[in-house]
Amino acid sequence: MRASPGLFDEVTKNWRERMDLIVETMREMSRQIDPQEMSRAYGKRMQSLRPTDRMVSVSRRGLNDPWYRVTRCSLWKESINPWKETDRLPLLEGGLIAELLYGDEPRLFDELHIDADDPAAEYFDGMQSMLAIPMYDRGMALNMVFLMRREPSAFSLDEFPEIVWLSNLFGRATHNLVLSDRLQEAYESVDYEMKVVADIQRSLLPRKMPDIPTMSLAAYYQTSHRAGGDYYDFFPLPDGKWGILIADVSGHGTPAAVLMAVTHSLAHSYPGAPTPPGRMLEHVNRHLAARYTADSDTFVTAFYGIYDPQSRTLTYASAGHNPPRLKRCRDGTLDSLDGATALPLGIFAEQTYPERTYRLMPGDRLVLYTDGITEAQNEYGEMFGVARLDKVLENCVVDASDLLESVLEAMKEFTVGHALHDDCTLLVAKIS
Repeated sequence: MRASPGLFDEVTKNWRERMDLIVETMREMSRQIDPQEMSRAYGKRMQSLRPTDRMVSVSRRGLNDPWYRVTRCSLWKESINPWKETDRLPLLEGGLIAELLYGDEPRLFDELHIDADDPAAEYFDGMQSMLAIPMYDRGMALNMVFLMRREPSAFSLDEFPEIVWLSNLFGRATHNLVLSDRLQEAYESVDYEMKVVADIQRSLLPRKMPDIPTMSLAAYYQTSHRAGGDYYDFFPLPDGKWGILIADVSGHGTPAAVLMAVTHSLAHSYPGAPTPPGRMLEHVNRHLAARYTADSDTFVTAFYGIYDPQSRTLTYASAGHNPPRLKRCRDGTLDSLDGATALPLGIFAEQTYPERTYRLMPGDRLVLYTDGITEAQNEYGEMFGVARLDKVLENCVVDASDLLESVLEAMKEFTVGHALHDDCTLLVAKIS
């Protein structure tokens, strides 16, 4: 009996030569990022080390006994990608391959005999020696590789365990590469969907700041993910008044973005002009609690104020939202608009929202924000906080847009590029 050259035959008995050969092979495999190219490179390498006359691989993934697919064959003139072109793979039933594949065990054939009516007879034609190498996944031979030679007794029984071992190591590496490739495709698909959600979400925000007499405005909006749950809006009201809304949905990402869109829809479906502020919040809260948040832990904090440019008054109601900061530049005092607040939206359907009115003066600065501003963290886990926000408000000379930029610059210096953990929305108003 004449055995074929093996990985550890006379040519490579020196351990250094064997090590160099293995390292070279492993380096080549590690450079591969495409499982199809990795299989081609591995097959070429193994053919040079352990020559065979034919190779066939089969798979029973997603199939039941006795069905299987032929995934590779050295007889094929055209290469088929078994992971992406499943419909091009021959689907066969029964015969020797099915017996071996579903048998889950390695087999060595010194004299191969195939029935003429075997469904896979063409793949064994002219071959007399064969190794049947199961490729295990989760304890089962979901794939199998057949290595064949024309002459009988061409394979060494002593080398067979090593061949099964090395083949399965390669199989696991290829399978992991396939999973990585599919994970990347799934990530790209989700990322695209998230981008679409983010685009839709941003389309719900005001395209530009409204022209409100006696008030200049500036806004900043940034999500921590592609899409988020922050929301702000403006509503033109009778008698030249304006509604100013800022809201923050609990949670992050797509679920928060969906509830943000629902909140937007409810706010704009208010019958008639959305006023007074307490009634409008009650309308949104009632529908949220009844239809959208009753069976979940989600909720929405919101602040809604109505500004009268003629009297420079702000009448507001708050649903558990961060109290806006009011800087009175005439006397340097700092107020917190926390006089009228109740539970966040979506918790208790019958919640009512009290109101309070503030008279504003020329030069006053009003800052509305979500907690992503004050809870922005630096590398030590410290939060930006209200005190640092108030520090920026001490500058009474700048206009609304400059004040907004000052807040953002202060946040940037504090966080030193630390990634956002929450959505950030900032509305700055200056009374003129």
